[in-house]
Amino acid sequence: DLPEYGAEKGKLLTFTAEQAKKAGYSEGTVSGKAELYSILGVEDADIRSIEESFPEKLARFLTNPIVVPILLTIAGIGIVMELFSPGFGIPGVIGITSLVLFFYGHLVAGITGYESLAMFIIGVILVLIEFFIPGGIIGLLGFTAIVGSLFLATDDPVHMTISLLIAVTVSILVFILLVKVFGKQMKFFRKMILTDATKTEQGYVSNPNRLDLLGVEGKALTDLRPSGTALVKEERVDVVTEGSFISKGSSIIIVKVEGSRVVVREIPDSN
Repeated sequence: DLPEYGAEKGKLLTFTAEQAKKAGYSEGTVSGKAELYSILGVEDADIRSIEESFPEKLARFLTNPIVVPILLTIAGIGIVMELFSPGFGIPGVIGITSLVLFFYGHLVAGITGYESLAMFIIGVILVLIEFFIPGGIIGLLGFTAIVGSLFLATDDPVHMTISLLIAVTVSILVFILLVKVFGKQMKFFRKMILTDATKTEQGYVSNPNRLDLLGVEGKALTDLRPSGTALVKEERVDVVTEGSFISKGSSIIIVKVEGSRVVVREIPDSN
């Protein structure tokens, strides 16, 4: 409570330099470093100023809350685009470089140690093993290790969560776009997805359509219960009845043809 300075208890008070000294909150005011050194009696001391090095400036830039999601997004896009590139190319290099810069910045800034980088490398190795030994568990462990290494490298889990959501969302959008445009050229899926097609124009047919047999009469070579074999135009044909039983040797007529399915009906004996 300092009523002489116009302040009541519980209220904020702003001092001038003279008021701060008078109230005992300051020992004096100096015009610069030289006067301060003189008052302290260290004017003859070897005083050295430490300037921020380039690696430290770079680390401070790379750990900026705005730069972190950008690095992760570039890394995600680079990895996605690498799936569509023959061999290992520029997108992959850019993606890996972004991740290296991310960990470099956090290591130099002292935010994390080499354990996060080691966990990330282990995660990548497990994901690569998943490509050769499918099963899902190894890949899941690798993905978990990669995400865990990113959280281990940061001192702000909330900001890292937001950064990852941004990176994953943008990467998925780019992936969908590239699949629609370059899906058939994507090397990652080329070995797993059959892109060849057997078209009718090229002479391929799934089943011969025997429309030439429609209305033709024949004889049942076996009992039709309801399927069996009939002799039609001196040709053995697999047939099926409309549901009724037809005994061997009975006369039949083909009443429907649906692809390879030939439906017959018994011809009543005229006698």
